[in-house]
Amino acid sequence: MYYFYILRCADNTLYCGRTNNLERRIKEHNSGKTRSAKYTKVRRPVILVYSEKFQTLSEALKREYAVKQFTKIKKEALIRRGSEV
Repeated sequence: MYYFYILRCADNTLYCGRTNNLERRIKEHNSGKTRSAKYTKVRRPVILVYSEKFQTLSEALKREYAVKQFTKIKKEALIRRGSEV
């Protein structure tokens, strides 16, 4: 199982990523260890605000790429719709 996810950073920016272990990856983002993304290291703490599950890495990568092209307004709308389901 693979996940596409969106994190809200302490400065209210959004970070998009993908992983095969969502819980571990969020801990890594918040830990500041070497596996943490450069972008989130200086914007901790981060919180998970949205995620989707996929069967393959390819699907998760395609979704990550697509959402990264969204404006922040469109990403916020996706987050709102996801939390209402």
